[in-house]
Amino acid sequence: MSTAITVFKGDGIGPEITDAVLRILDAAGADLSYEIFNVGAAEYEAHGALIPEEGFASFERTHVLLKSPITTPIGKGFRSLNVTLRKKYDLYANLRPAKSNAAVKMPFENVDIVIFRENTEDLYAGVEEMIDADTAHSIKIITRKCSERIFRAAFDYAVAQGRKKVTCVNKANIMKLSDGLFLDVFREVAKEYPQIVAEDKLVDNVCMQLVMNPNQFDVIVTENLYGDILSDLCSGLIGGLGLMPSSNLGADFAMFEAVHGSAPDIAGKGIANPTAFLWSACMLLEHIGKNDAAARIRCAVDEVLTEGKCLTPDLGGTGMTREYEAAIIARL
Repeated sequence: MSTAITVFKGDGIGPEITDAVLRILDAAGADLSYEIFNVGAAEYEAHGALIPEEGFASFERTHVLLKSPITTPIGKGFRSLNVTLRKKYDLYANLRPAKSNAAVKMPFENVDIVIFRENTEDLYAGVEEMIDADTAHSIKIITRKCSERIFRAAFDYAVAQGRKKVTCVNKANIMKLSDGLFLDVFREVAKEYPQIVAEDKLVDNVCMQLVMNPNQFDVIVTENLYGDILSDLCSGLIGGLGLMPSSNLGADFAMFEAVHGSAPDIAGKGIANPTAFLWSACMLLEHIGKNDAAARIRCAVDEVLTEGKCLTPDLGGTGMTREYEAAIIARL
């Protein structure tokens, strides 16, 4: 019996890469059935809601969501749908693996960093107010509960995956109460995992260290804002946002999405790179126990990247999305 998953088609390149990924999943024999919904700005303009109620109901039924990029207005308009979904379903752990591929030539080799980003609070909690016409306040929220559970998620992952070190990234030297609490809780939780090396570093220092010697890092655990910034930096170490997948995990629900945005500048041109979204789908397959299908897809992608004949422009090639997709399916 096939497994039902919810699929949100977003804006920009979202529909294009969604179609490509679903065809690849089918070719790999993933044995999935899809409940597909249009979401985002276009859906809002057409029907007055960013996400149709049927979409929420589907996710609450399947508990697994594959979500393509959604455009978020800058400085005005509606709040990020990603933030909305993470808060609504308490998807507190944002897992973002940055792993280099030998076929994509970059200054650093063998980069293999996994970022655990706390997903529900910090400055992204969205607690803002206008004090007067010239003054805006944004409130940073850090709690013991949310800090503790993201640290346990990171350490449990390190133990399960045979990782050696967990680095807590913070700015406790300046934000002594909020980041200070975050760091204190990290040190408390770390004592429960003596087999894992636990260290803490300031976020500005980590940015410098990542572009000098990224191989010193293994698992990074950090707050919401820092995690968002550092994961984009790490994507640059492995070839760009087109190669960076992610999962958003909670106790009951899981959402999988690429780290990159909706790229409206290339929407409809047929040159979007679906790799990050495809690898996010592989993380979904592994989450629901379909490891064999995920492994076959990963192997096929590696072969296509190594051959280098059908790569999209962001990977240095001249291929179209459908050509890249066809090459992967041919190897499946």
